[in-house]
Amino acid sequence: MKTLAELSKLKDRVALITGGAGHLGMAIAEALGENGATIAILDLDEERCRTRTAELESKGIKAFFVIADLLSAEATRSAVVEAISKYGRLDVFIHAASLVGTDKVKGWAVPFESQSLEAWQMAMRIGLDPVFTILQEARPYLESSGHGAVILVSSIYGLVAPDNSLYEGTQMQTPSAYSAVKGALNQLTRHFATLLAPHVRVNALTPGGILRGQSSVFIERYEKRTPMRRMGTEEDFKGAAAFLASDLSAYVTGQNLVVDGGWTAW
Repeated sequence: MKTLAELSKLKDRVALITGGAGHLGMAIAEALGENGATIAILDLDEERCRTRTAELESKGIKAFFVIADLLSAEATRSAVVEAISKYGRLDVFIHAASLVGTDKVKGWAVPFESQSLEAWQMAMRIGLDPVFTILQEARPYLESSGHGAVILVSSIYGLVAPDNSLYEGTQMQTPSAYSAVKGALNQLTRHFATLLAPHVRVNALTPGGILRGQSSVFIERYEKRTPMRRMGTEEDFKGAAAFLASDLSAYVTGQNLVVDGGWTAW
């Protein structure tokens, strides 16, 4: 029987992370890299990708990046091919890219009557389309890995409705499309878990609210509503990501690991 240390190792494995230059994507990159994986960041902002890659390398983590606008299926496919060609393999795919509440997109994080169809469609194309296109390109490599793992980053708002009382008197709002995308990712987790079995495992990682400079009013309300009495931090998701990406979860597929401080427990 292997030890826990052996099961957690990701040495010689390559992990591709969409949105890898973002806050949560970077935390996941660190987690997998610290366990030995080589990290491929797939994101849009080249300067930020360079900075993030350098940060990982400064911690002794092997990393590189590929640039793609996830709104373009062709660019996404090309970036995946480029990433795989670097080492001729792909073992882990994490989809962490998403429009979030702080994104400055017209018609996005505004009251429902002002939300636009264009923002809705952009959220779908960034949040859902890459799962389809990347798995089509990467499937043969994930299957031949012997340790193929996929993690789709969802949200508590893919499980439950937003508590709108949290936002009263603030400039914050949960876009309808955000809930739709995250709910769809939960179903795609089950769909692809059965489609890609037995060679590739597919699971969802569902964060609760993450502390990122929200208004003090919102933070106070959120923490009061949460059993753990605090918002999450990026560090809270490192262990969950390492578990789902490694052989620690070798018999786990089609599941949703909810890391929300108990938010969805009541």
